[in-house]
Amino acid sequence: IKMFFLQFRFATCKDTLMMLAGSLCAVIHGAATPLMLLVYSRMTNTFVAYEIEVQTLKDENTTCSNNTIYWKNGSVYETAGNDSVYCGVDIEAQMTMFAYYYVGIGIGVLFVSYFQIVLWMSAAARQTYQMRKTYFKKIMQMEIGWFDCNSVGELNTRMSDDINKISNAIAEQVSIFIERMSTFVFGFLVGFIGGWKLTLVVIAVSPLIGIAAGLMAMAVARLTGRELASYAKAGAVADEVLLSMRTVAAFGGEAKEAERYDRNLEEAQIWGVKKGTILGVFQGYLWCIIFLCFALAFWYGSKLVIDTKELSPGTLIQVFFGILMAAINLGEASPCLEIFAFGRAAAKNIFDTIDRDSEIDCFSEDGHKLNRVKGDIEFHNVTFYYPSRPEVKILNDLSMQVKAGETTAFVGPSGSGKSTTIQLIQRFYDPKEGMVTLDGHDIRTLNLQWLRSLIGIVEQEPALFATTIADNIQFGRPGVTMEDIVQAAKEANAYNFIMELPQKFDTLVGEGGGQLSGGQKQRIAIARALIRNPRILLLDMATSALDNESEAVVQKALDKVCTGRTTISIAHRLSTIKNADVIIGFEHGQAVEKGTQRELIERQGVYFTLVTLQNQGTSNTNKGTSGYFQPTVQNSNIFNLGSVRLRSQSKLSTGTLSDTPMRIVQQTCEDDAKEIVEPAPVSRILKYNRPEWPYMLLGSLGAAFNGCINPVYAVLFSQILGTFSISDLNEQRKQINGICILFCIVAVISFFAQFLQGYAFAKSGERLTRRLRKKGFQAMLRQEIGWFDDPINSPGALTTRLATDASMVQGATGTQIGMIVNSLTSIGASFIIAFYFSWKLTFVILCFLPLIGLCGVFQAKMLTGFANDDKKAMEAAGRVSSESLFNIRTIAGLAKEGSFVESYQQKLVLPYKSERKRANIYGLCFSFSQCVLFMAYAASFRYGGHLVSSEGLQYMMVFRVITAVVTSGRALGRASSFTPDYAKAKIAAARLFRLLDRVPKISHTDGEKWDDFRGEIEFLNCNFTYPTRPDAQVLNGLVVSVKPGQTLAFVGNSGCGKSTSVQLLERFYDPTEGKVLIDGRPSHKVNVPFLRSQIGIVSQEPVLFDCSVAENIQYGDNSCSVSMDAVVEAAKKAHLHDYVMTLPDKYETQVGAQGSQMSRGQKQRIAIARAIVRNPKILLLDEATSALDTESEQIVQSALDEARKGRTCITIAHRLSTIRNADIIAVMSNGAVIEQGTHGNLMAKRGAYYELVKTGAPIS
Repeated sequence: IKMFFLQFRFATCKDTLMMLAGSLCAVIHGAATPLMLLVYSRMTNTFVAYEIEVQTLKDENTTCSNNTIYWKNGSVYETAGNDSVYCGVDIEAQMTMFAYYYVGIGIGVLFVSYFQIVLWMSAAARQTYQMRKTYFKKIMQMEIGWFDCNSVGELNTRMSDDINKISNAIAEQVSIFIERMSTFVFGFLVGFIGGWKLTLVVIAVSPLIGIAAGLMAMAVARLTGRELASYAKAGAVADEVLLSMRTVAAFGGEAKEAERYDRNLEEAQIWGVKKGTILGVFQGYLWCIIFLCFALAFWYGSKLVIDTKELSPGTLIQVFFGILMAAINLGEASPCLEIFAFGRAAAKNIFDTIDRDSEIDCFSEDGHKLNRVKGDIEFHNVTFYYPSRPEVKILNDLSMQVKAGETTAFVGPSGSGKSTTIQLIQRFYDPKEGMVTLDGHDIRTLNLQWLRSLIGIVEQEPALFATTIADNIQFGRPGVTMEDIVQAAKEANAYNFIMELPQKFDTLVGEGGGQLSGGQKQRIAIARALIRNPRILLLDMATSALDNESEAVVQKALDKVCTGRTTISIAHRLSTIKNADVIIGFEHGQAVEKGTQRELIERQGVYFTLVTLQNQGTSNTNKGTSGYFQPTVQNSNIFNLGSVRLRSQSKLSTGTLSDTPMRIVQQTCEDDAKEIVEPAPVSRILKYNRPEWPYMLLGSLGAAFNGCINPVYAVLFSQILGTFSISDLNEQRKQINGICILFCIVAVISFFAQFLQGYAFAKSGERLTRRLRKKGFQAMLRQEIGWFDDPINSPGALTTRLATDASMVQGATGTQIGMIVNSLTSIGASFIIAFYFSWKLTFVILCFLPLIGLCGVFQAKMLTGFANDDKKAMEAAGRVSSESLFNIRTIAGLAKEGSFVESYQQKLVLPYKSERKRANIYGLCFSFSQCVLFMAYAASFRYGGHLVSSEGLQYMMVFRVITAVVTSGRALGRASSFTPDYAKAKIAAARLFRLLDRVPKISHTDGEKWDDFRGEIEFLNCNFTYPTRPDAQVLNGLVVSVKPGQTLAFVGNSGCGKSTSVQLLERFYDPTEGKVLIDGRPSHKVNVPFLRSQIGIVSQEPVLFDCSVAENIQYGDNSCSVSMDAVVEAAKKAHLHDYVMTLPDKYETQVGAQGSQMSRGQKQRIAIARAIVRNPKILLLDEATSALDTESEQIVQSALDEARKGRTCITIAHRLSTIRNADIIAVMSNGAVIEQGTHGNLMAKRGAYYELVKTGAPIS
């Protein structure tokens, strides 16, 4: 309870007043229905009295005078129970009065229900608005260590979903809950006032209903949890497979993966059927108890009316309905409790964050600002570990000093703490022991915003924001002029390329800077750092991701700007730090050596080792400028969907991007929004459900029985009222007992019918869902790789499609059909009964039905319509929040948290306004639909009274007709509320069918196979463009061939088409012109699975699956099950066996998601073993060693040399050392081979290859 009220902590006085007023309205609204019962009971008595009078006066010898019936002879007429009979009831006048009562109550309800909704929703909108603002601001001021422990995706979900859950829990649901509880209390009161004995008897039975409802809710929640958990497993499989689609395709694992997916689906199906069955049982039990309860209440109640005369017929109805209404409302209030519980859970997460104090608060005003800054930085015995990994010490008692105005370079192996020191200088983290000082002041005592304003930083992977180039540079320092921006761009060597762009400085850089090449992004980041005019410049591998040309340009820009500032540079390529004043060598979190380049080489320590390692294996021709570089760990492009080969984003600065360009992404996303799917015909959906027709038939039978129960109830209920006007007591008792027995029979039928409906439709629906999911997944795996390049088909989008579309289709079959059959039979039976007994009265009530139905439809429409607007409005805010959280380090480094918080708050205004508007419209609909019912009663009972008096209609028929039509109206409303599900189902089905019907461009089934596969490969005039980027020609007349058993090496800079040629060979794509010949046969005529089974591939970033080492190696051959001996054999060849034997679980060790538990060298060797197990004729090595450090590289390289023996091999290499002994070296440029030959020939030629070797550059 305490937590529930905590959700309102953002309420102002005004909000509290609004909520109190809304609650009062809700209480009054809740009291309206029980109040109506009092009118109803008096009305019943009037009808019964009038009926008795009419019956009695049929006797010729009776007459009415002074409101009492007399015999003609003057003595008073007495009934069997010795009572005199009242007469002279003016039924018309009485009914008019009752009609006025109804109308009065209806108008009251109209007003209070409107205010009840509007006040609560508006108050909730204001609080949600506050909450979002506070939460986002709080997140933005958290220290960076907090973000290490909380994933950005999770925070984004919290921003949207969790706060939505809270806002649901504090909005109109509260008022509806109060209204229902109020009806519950007043219903009981009305019952007790009418007759306490009957009330107690009914109450005694009601726990049975309550317990059942509670158990049902619990069971369903648990089973849903189980079902979701088992589906989540299947979803994880799908996600993993689609992310690594190229690996799956290359190793022919499609059938295996579909099987693995289906195994997990089976479990979900079993739980789903259980859930449906249990729902059916409980529903049946509930209805059964309710009808038995009716039987008991009417039997005992009629005793009280006839035998002891404690109740009048009207009071019997009043008590019975009072209790029934109380019970129903109590039941309807329980879903609200569930919403509150969700809200509470969500609030706990949100408020824990809001209440947490940030350890390093960027918005705080505390701390000194120094007047003069020299820029001396010193570390005093600093010990540090990351909060997310407290067991790993990164810095271990580190002491060093960086002098003002000098350029200091940090070198050392990965993980020795170089980047960490930079983060400590920016005060992203505080050291655990020791301190960092600036000009002798501990930086913890300085003002944080001010400190960060002194520092400019250029990172390895700079983050740009999705706005224009000018804005990105301006982020460095607010309020700068355009001249300053241009000046900074010139200093960073960025001005020229910016002026070549069509919109110059107003060019949008795309999400994360995706429209620009690596070198361009890097230079904009440098401009952004320079515009700050920083005292301290931090360069964290600022040029590592660039190719040679861009690197030279950027390096020049950096050398220019270092002068006169304290500069710290971290580099992996030693060439970039030749001109540093001081070099500090790191190892194991300590600074182990310090000096100039010459001093350190003489010392023969860390620096010396790095230099010699990097020089090893470079040919004698270029000892001097040895390949100073160490390939850095390059972040793969986000869009390059699980490709076998992930390339570094950086290409030559021609603006060619990695495999999917941003421009197209933006267009396709827009197209996707516009893309309208024709809803699928139901007949086709049912076709997929055909095997289950017996279940569906049984279910429909059950549903039809269930539908008839309401109309039958109307007949029985009115029949009971009719018995009260029978004058013969024995006849009366006999009829009442008969009716009660009928109620019991209905109860039993109802139990079985509900169970049948629940079980049968759950079975057919769940089977359909599983069938569609499996078919959909198989269809996805069948598509050619080019299809996955389209952002609409990104792995995330596809897994969501599998999860939601298939289960939505159930909305058109399964339980839906049951609901529809149920509603239709209910409506049909009700109308037959109503028209049969009184067609005139039926027509009067029919006038109101469209209104009641319309309100239901309108309400459903309103809510879905608004949900979409809301989503759209929140999307803009969501973009700001996700961009800010994603680039939090960059924002913190620029001290720009404030401006992002402001921008987020502006984006929230629109959703807030639309929420206020929605409150009004929803309030109007709600109040209208609440009041229509009262008006309908007023009109129909008034007209019924007229028919009774003028046409001699029996009063019990009036009740029968009205009850029947109103219940059918409810059924209609229920049916209409399911229409949105039904429409969604048809659209979801259409999307699925479109996937199932798509014919892949590269078929898996046809094509030729042959026995003596030799592995001879020939490219003839191949031209190729990627389907998502038709304007960029990747291969341009490629001609090259390789004989069986030879090794062909491709070299050239990134983007020249090396990897593309490998993908054509695997037939991920087919060339647009020209052909690829394999053993002399054109590749597009070769059977795809057969071709891929002959090829083994090892890529730069190998993709491993989340299973054991052995299973990953066995994945190499999916055509049969690979024995353990073969696995060990392959592991030995890959130099992996000894390492695996040191692991606790040996070959059963799990490698983690995407192989995260293994180091890169180990992953690479597993991938090599996987390729060897395949025993392929052709081996493709795509930069297989580029991501490794020097030691691992040598091990892996020897494993590869072992694997190459006797096979045709194509390698793509970054380092010349790895390909000197290839049979053919082909130098590529712009999609064509410019020269080829052996290492010796090419060196003698003194052409392009010679140049590359001489500069010793990395050829990336």
